[in-house]
Amino acid sequence: QVQLVESGGGLVQPGGSLILSCAANGNIASIFPMGWYRQAPGQHPELVATINITGATYYADSMKGRFTISSDHGKNTLYLGMSALQPEDTAVYYCYADPRNSLRLFWGQGTQVTVSS
Repeated sequence: QVQLVESGGGLVQPGGSLILSCAANGNIASIFPMGWYRQAPGQHPELVATINITGATYYADSMKGRFTISSDHGKNTLYLGMSALQPEDTAVYYCYADPRNSLRLFWGQGTQVTVSS
């Protein structure tokens, strides 16, 4: 069973940066593609970024140039670097895995990111 645990969320001022981590309980290479969603209060979930086993990435338009998705296979960890954060980035951020595009998704528990002065 795939288990994902996010960390790194918190309160940050507008214009600030955060790095979210998503640690997997096994060989991360076997559960790609992976990615991040976010959900703001009262809003539908929003795809943030994805990465596949070749390292190819996808970003939602509003995240391009500000967010960076990456992975460390040695640490079995997925990352989301976020910069130039704005209040509208406030949300719970979830990592997910879709092993071999099986459409059987595994989710982390989420980590809260709050951007506020």
